[in-house]
Amino acid sequence: MRLVLLGAPGSGKGTQAARLKEHLQVPHISTGDLLRAEVAAGSPLGLQAKEVMARGELVSDDILLGMLKDRFSRDDTKAGFILDGYPRNLAQAAALDELLASLGQKFDAAVQLTVDNEQIVERLAGRAKAEGRADDNPESVRKRLEVYDQQTAPVIAFYRQHGQLTIVDGVGALDEVFNRIIEAIAPEKAVG
Repeated sequence: MRLVLLGAPGSGKGTQAARLKEHLQVPHISTGDLLRAEVAAGSPLGLQAKEVMARGELVSDDILLGMLKDRFSRDDTKAGFILDGYPRNLAQAAALDELLASLGQKFDAAVQLTVDNEQIVERLAGRAKAEGRADDNPESVRKRLEVYDQQTAPVIAFYRQHGQLTIVDGVGALDEVFNRIIEAIAPEKAVG
């Protein structure tokens, strides 16, 4: 099972990815974690990324794609993966398709977790209070949601056009949301 998890910040992607990883027995690949690991390891791509980040710039799609190509070539991804944090734009979605085709790997589904923006603001306000995160104040959360909507609308349309988009209601208890995802992508693996 090769999945992309889509959803606004605070929609529960990370939480559900961890659960899906255990249930489907495939790795959860977060591009943020992958980037940090490559930089820490001092790999050639990691060193390139470190230079870019030191200048305060965003890491290029080419560097991220190179890291993903390396990651997808490892044995633990042969049965699939859960990709979180990529693709964030249309160019990345097309590049991911090309990469998987070049590796002879079939893409299964993009799962979009939908949560009303005001519920996300409430969720993240709770997280901000619990974890002391200043970046989760309502004003900055609304701005991040606006940027997310602008950037990912084309990605969602891309997967919809390819018949690969699955929309799942991300509101409810963790188990309810998890079971909705499993029912949508792999009903044969659903939890009784």
